[in-house]
Amino acid sequence: MSSLEIFGIPGLPEITPGTDLAVAIADAADAAGKPLRDGDILVVTSKIVSKAEGRVVELASVEVSPFARQYAERWEKDPAVIELVLREARRVVRQVGPVLITETRHGFVCANSGVDQSSSGGHGLAVLLPEDPDASARRIRQGLKARGADVAVIISDTFGRPWREGQTDVAIGIAGMHPITSYIGQVDPHGHEFRVQALCTADELAGAAELVKGNLSRVPAAVIRGLPWQPDEEATMQLIIRESERDLFR
Repeated sequence: MSSLEIFGIPGLPEITPGTDLAVAIADAADAAGKPLRDGDILVVTSKIVSKAEGRVVELASVEVSPFARQYAERWEKDPAVIELVLREARRVVRQVGPVLITETRHGFVCANSGVDQSSSGGHGLAVLLPEDPDASARRIRQGLKARGADVAVIISDTFGRPWREGQTDVAIGIAGMHPITSYIGQVDPHGHEFRVQALCTADELAGAAELVKGNLSRVPAAVIRGLPWQPDEEATMQLIIRESERDLFR
């Protein structure tokens, strides 16, 4: 690999329930003069996936539990948002003051179960993570294949990280490519055999794509071109979730 190209896809319309993302993205890429090619990697912000799949909730319609109301009042939070966070969580990992770190039903550990009000499409709305991000990625990949482009697809979201300030985009769904690049069993130039080196390529690509998407640019999809990837029609982000017995911090 001698070079790598990363570019956003501008011009996507406002996404509403039922929007065919594969069609919308392919049309926008064509209109921008950057049609998708075989071998591209498409990174799509989870928020537009959630919007297309109807995972947007009117906060006024949420029936709030006594616990969520009590917690929200204590920490000056919106009780409906807290209720959604708890509903979307498999368990609460850490609760310190106003901060809720949860494990989602997908197995992701993140703040507030991924529930977000930013770029929700209107006041009083909250966006939930897609029900099955891997399935969402597969649908987009299949739709783009039907348009003639064999591309890998990554669904990304912004997560914080323990021990480090700031956030980064990570992969929460994948289709068409293996999420991990393993060097285990290979030998470096000095004869040292790698025993544990395995990079989460999907996360690296999600973070790289965020550089051209951003939070305020209204560019929710990006293409990474020029990186060879390992095809995998059974790909899933569940491969990157560490089992609890191997997790030293749970």
